[in-house]
Amino acid sequence: MKVVVFGLTVSSSWGNGHATLWRGLLRALAARSHDVTFLERDVPYYREQRDLWQLDYGTLLLYPTWEDVRPLAVAKLADADLAIVTSYCPDGREASRCVLEHTRGQRVFYDLDTPVTLAALDAGEPPPYLPLEGLSGFDLVLSFTGGRALTALKERLGASRVAPLYGHVDPSFHKPIGSLTAPAAALSYLGTYAPDRQVMLESLFFEPARARPQERFVLGGSMYPAELQLPSNVSHLPHVAPQQHPSFFSSARFTLNLTRSVMARLGYCPSGRLFEAAACGTPILSDWFEGLDQFFDPWREVLIVQNPAQVLDALALTDSELGRRACLTRERVLEQHTADHRARELEELVWASRPHPNEEPPRSLAEA
Repeated sequence: MKVVVFGLTVSSSWGNGHATLWRGLLRALAARSHDVTFLERDVPYYREQRDLWQLDYGTLLLYPTWEDVRPLAVAKLADADLAIVTSYCPDGREASRCVLEHTRGQRVFYDLDTPVTLAALDAGEPPPYLPLEGLSGFDLVLSFTGGRALTALKERLGASRVAPLYGHVDPSFHKPIGSLTAPAAALSYLGTYAPDRQVMLESLFFEPARARPQERFVLGGSMYPAELQLPSNVSHLPHVAPQQHPSFFSSARFTLNLTRSVMARLGYCPSGRLFEAAACGTPILSDWFEGLDQFFDPWREVLIVQNPAQVLDALALTDSELGRRACLTRERVLEQHTADHRARELEELVWASRPHPNEEPPRSLAEA
């Protein structure tokens, strides 16, 4: 397929989770012989923090304004087999209109932020990346969140066909390696600052750190307030670039996964970091959200923690116990949650959305 994507960013991983996911998915699609182009508005925020300037597995088109890129977008869409518009695309409405009017192939909207989208609708403030008329014009609407979110996309935004397309990892990259920070930390947490996660971060990360002053804890992520008082044994890395994620996760005996409340309310919302840590062979502590057991076996693979005492109990486990859990979790990711798995799922979903349901699938898909 010739694939054209209008997204937030693939060129900068600063303060967003989109870039790493798109890099993995585009690489996997290219490996399956698809021709991929990603159109990204060249906004100053990401330009100043750019950590990728070109795609080795496709074409990255950076543009200054929608007016500048629209003629090229129309030309690209004229022979595209698949066009995708994503949530938080700076020109989401314009790109959606262009896709719906000029794409000869399948038209897809991919909401990587469905809980945020639905919360904005609840507040009476439709997000600017959504078409004003909703999503009824798209052949398929994908969501990074499953469960009840899929029903809401149909009922609230008129999507005719919906399906989840969850996070993933690139196993050639996300794997156990030497540590980024030495000596090894007892516990790490990687995530951009979010007010609705802060209470949990205080309870499940900072309090255990204060209870174990002799051990090292590592916080990675941007946008944390300057006035935030960290425990003395917590090191803060303001930005951990994607190429450093394996080292970051490998540097700790455990890593912590926390879910934003707006996401946890809907459930079925595994963070991309959850899959990355598992692939890197790092034991995981996580809060609970509905559907977590569809991705990992709680207690056997991922330990659920709800208070500081449970975190401290987990940190007291022996290395052999941690190793056994880490192996199980890594095996699960490699068997079910790689970028190649998601690329194949996308192929199947797009094929099922085609206008001629009696056609035979292409050989590569039939053999997938």
